[in-house]
Amino acid sequence: MFATLSDRLTSTFKNLRTKGRLSEADIDATVREIRRALLDADVAVSVVREFTGKVRERALSVEVSGALNPAQQVVKIVNDELVAILGGANRPLVFAKTPPTVILLAGLQGAGKTTLAGKLALHLRNQGHTPLLVAADLQRPNAVTQLKIVGERAGVPVFAPHPGTQGHADESQAVAGDPVAVAREGLATAVSRQHDILIVDTAGRLGVDAELMQQAGDIRDALDPDEILFVIDAMIGQDAVATAQAFADGVGFTGVVLTKLDGDARGGAALSVASVTGRPILFASTGEKLTDFEVFHPDRMASRILDMGDVLTLIEQAEKAFDADQAEELAAKLASGTGFTLEDFLVQMQQLKQMGSMKKMLGMLPGMGQMREAIDNFDEREVDRVEAIVRSMTPGERRSPKIINGSRRARIAKGSGTTATDVNQLLERFEGARKMMAQMAKGGGMGLPGMGNLPGMGGKKGRGRSAPPAKGKKGKSGNPAKRAEQERLAAAGPAPAAPKGSAFGLGSKPASTDTDGPAAPLELPAGLEKFLGR
Repeated sequence: MFATLSDRLTSTFKNLRTKGRLSEADIDATVREIRRALLDADVAVSVVREFTGKVRERALSVEVSGALNPAQQVVKIVNDELVAILGGANRPLVFAKTPPTVILLAGLQGAGKTTLAGKLALHLRNQGHTPLLVAADLQRPNAVTQLKIVGERAGVPVFAPHPGTQGHADESQAVAGDPVAVAREGLATAVSRQHDILIVDTAGRLGVDAELMQQAGDIRDALDPDEILFVIDAMIGQDAVATAQAFADGVGFTGVVLTKLDGDARGGAALSVASVTGRPILFASTGEKLTDFEVFHPDRMASRILDMGDVLTLIEQAEKAFDADQAEELAAKLASGTGFTLEDFLVQMQQLKQMGSMKKMLGMLPGMGQMREAIDNFDEREVDRVEAIVRSMTPGERRSPKIINGSRRARIAKGSGTTATDVNQLLERFEGARKMMAQMAKGGGMGLPGMGNLPGMGGKKGRGRSAPPAKGKKGKSGNPAKRAEQERLAAAGPAPAAPKGSAFGLGSKPASTDTDGPAAPLELPAGLEKFLGR
């Protein structure tokens, strides 16, 4: 969503890196570009004015003028101020001392409250809680049915005593229900069934009106919730700030949840909500799946906007998807060099798919903004095609890909709906990746293929002592006598005599250490003289 803003800011900072010292004119030009980028991204004018003012003030201070790298210092200042307008630090949910903890969801219609209720319930269930969903949205057609479906997918029970509006052509035929009574009954049910969290989905409207505020206020008064989360669509533009302020004044809320962050809108107004309302952003919805939901960290979001990546979130997702025991077993196989098979590769592919979209994972790496076009063009179905090829193999072929001949390739290609060329390419990439990972596992990640032949990188061992290379000359002398002497010294070497019975067959007499006298004769094994030219 923040791709355009990220590109503009990254381009602005590139112009600073060529300057060893920043003048006031340079800082003013940079702040001006940042102001334009934020306004183009729909960030509220009041927030932009405050943000750029603080950046300029700090950029002109001693912390930049005395820095060794002023450009990096300005980037740090912008990052700090971005974190500040996004809420500063992450705030976790507030849980009640006596269960159940009541969480009330409020917002306009179409913001994604019902889907978010299921995502939040699944997130809390994975943390060991036992949430209960309450269908208190009796106004939107089929809202109750949608919540039941979402709750079933999330594995969370739904309390829905009233069917709500079922999409009648004539609204007069719809049976009216009391959402406040449903909310009270839901709370009583949560207490009797010992659910520790109650999530209430309320009705929304196409716009802020008195009826919406009154209904949300009545439910709030009836339940006395521990958290009131304002769900806001990150794509609605400048109206986001006005809507958030209206809910803050009319109902009041303790936290904000951003939805549809995977959209392509500018979305900068959503960044203004925390600064304008003074309420922190707690969660963010980043896709349509129930697992596309994450805790909002202001510092990580600022890093994404500045194209510095979000490695911490990537690590957290990997820890959830990958099993620790399997990871240790895989590391041992990689170190052996031969134990890693296509069966292990298939397991890794499945765990990668559990982490979510490959595009999102690649986008969390630092500097990936420069490769955004390549990431956008990445075909997610390629992972499914690779998995289909591996699944079309027999267990023996997965364990030993070398047995796959032409007829087997044709069978695998036919079974997976691909071509023999695709199968060949997969096998070649797998073999190359297996060798590379084995070499990195043995060398601790410090070695590179082919580096053994370079000086100091474990190249070929020389015979005995090697003479220092002469500039512009060959290693051996052109004089026959000198060349014979060089060969003799190379074969003998300056090493001291080895103990009696050594593998080199040298005598037990130690070599003379008297540099003034003649050197002690070297005893050689019989028959070696002919190789020394004697």
